[in-house]
Amino acid sequence: MKKTTVAGLAIATFVAAASMSAWAQPQASASAPAQAQAASATAAPGAAASAAVPTDRQANRAMRRKVYAAIGKDKSINAGNISVGAKGGAITLNGTVSDTAQIAKVEDIAKGVPGVTSVTNKLTVKKSFGGM
Repeated sequence: MKKTTVAGLAIATFVAAASMSAWAQPQASASAPAQAQAASATAAPGAAASAAVPTDRQANRAMRRKVYAAIGKDKSINAGNISVGAKGGAITLNGTVSDTAQIAKVEDIAKGVPGVTSVTNKLTVKKSFGGM
């Protein structure tokens, strides 16, 4: 009886852990799964993965990297306290900079990156400790 209970708890724990790490899959249209199945049925097993079009998530990551790289090229800006979010070409800047002039400068740099359609600037000026 104890072995059955332990085995049941172990399986339940495994299922719970596996379900926590699952991601929802975006679906472009209702016919997309049928097209994907048809494409994978005719292609070689490894060819479908290598010929796949980049997903939105991958494109957003690539856009974030481009914006980070552009900000990092300007040595007068400490990009360590700036976070960049990207979604379909729309960039959101969060974090702190050391002076007011850098807020507009970072925004201009982000707008200059190819593929950026809009920039939402939520940067603030970091206040020093001691109030001076």
